[in-house]
Amino acid sequence: MAKISVALFDGHPIMLGGLIGAFSTSRDFQIVAKGASAADAVIAAQRYRPDLVVLDLSISGNAYDAIARIIVECPSTKVVVFTGLVGVETALRALEVGASGFVSKGSTAEELGKALRSVAGGETYITQSFATQVIAALRDASLRKRAAAAIKLSIREEQIVRLLLRGKTNKEIARQLAISEKTVKHYMTLLMQKLNARNRIEVVLAAQSLTAGANATPAAPYPN
Repeated sequence: MAKISVALFDGHPIMLGGLIGAFSTSRDFQIVAKGASAADAVIAAQRYRPDLVVLDLSISGNAYDAIARIIVECPSTKVVVFTGLVGVETALRALEVGASGFVSKGSTAEELGKALRSVAGGETYITQSFATQVIAALRDASLRKRAAAAIKLSIREEQIVRLLLRGKTNKEIARQLAISEKTVKHYMTLLMQKLNARNRIEVVLAAQSLTAGANATPAAPYPN
């Protein structure tokens, strides 16, 4: 299987060196370019046409303009933002100018690898810790649908979410699905982890955001 070609751009030499070291030993990825500025990213994308460009928003130059240029001038290349500038509005802007992934630098190496594989496979990836908030705030309906699809729920989890949205208790869910209340509680724990929810109410709110994203209904604009 061919490796996924990656170009890496980060304005912090230590971080860039760490990324190069991690990807150099990977069986899945091949580094084809690296740099420290938005201009470097555009030039490398035009020259090497990598499968993925991974860049930090704090690189010198205008990172958002670079993302927009890359996806227009190099349509086969996808952009993944890997940054310490974490926030819903920051993620929204990056996604709406064309990024296919937004990963926090607080993420594990495993999550970054998962994100890159997902994006290379044609999916959208958002750091799980605030994915549902981003989905709820996205203005672009088609992007909301893509982003919502990035949070994968099992068939059983989807069944439980549907019943939660109808106001069912754990006991009622257990009876309707012919499983034990203990099993329902287990799935609730999994849902809280996936949706970054602290309790039952937040699971319901996050599920509503996912449902809205999957149905591609319009979202409220975020402040400029």
